[in-house]
Amino acid sequence: MTKDDVFAKLKEILVTEFDIDAADITPDATIADDLDLDSIDAVELIVKMKPYLTAKIEPEIFKSVRTVQNVVDILEPLTK
Repeated sequence: MTKDDVFAKLKEILVTEFDIDAADITPDATIADDLDLDSIDAVELIVKMKPYLTAKIEPEIFKSVRTVQNVVDILEPLTK
C-alpha cells in the first residue's frame, strides 16, 4: 500500500467505525484534539488496520503519534 492508500483506509475506518466527519480527517489532524480519540480508541484503530499490515506492530512506536500523518508514516512500511 502507498501512503495515500493507508490514509484512505484510515479515513474509511475513522468514518465508519468512529463516526468522525470525513471533512475533519486530514493528514494534519491531531488524534486527540481534532478527532477526539483517546488512547483506547487509538488502539482500536490500529487493531482495525491489522488486516492490511504484513508486519507486526510494536506498540511503543505509537507513543509519539500525534497526527493522522504520523499514523500513516508508521503504518505504511508495515504494509509491504
